[in-house]
Amino acid sequence: MKNFTLALGLFLAFVFALAHQANAQTEVISSVNAALKIGSSKELARYFNNMVELGFDGNKSGYSQTQAEFVMKDFFAKNPPTNFEIIHQGASKEGLRYAIGKYTHKNGTFRVYMLIKQTKGNYQIDTIDFTRE
Repeated sequence: MKNFTLALGLFLAFVFALAHQANAQTEVISSVNAALKIGSSKELARYFNNMVELGFDGNKSGYSQTQAEFVMKDFFAKNPPTNFEIIHQGASKEGLRYAIGKYTHKNGTFRVYMLIKQTKGNYQIDTIDFTRE
């Protein structure tokens, strides 16, 4: 009976840990979705890794979190959003999360690819790539 109680306790702890991790992943993607929808570089930057790769039509560069916020502020100023929606999301076997979305602005749309990594227990954006459609 004692072994059963211990096993049940460990199982429940594992289930709760998985549920918390899944919730953290969902929260990041949901918050990033909202930030892109309103064009908030400040809100988006909260989820950037210390170094983040930003790509615009094939031109990719690495930026610090602060620099990336300013780059995104400039992007939003030039391409104010009218909408953003996540089209697809998933995870790799290694635990990397990704999301593909559609960023709409008055002059067209961008396909957006995001790579989200777990760093020190937090899920953070490692890469965002905008490609004109």
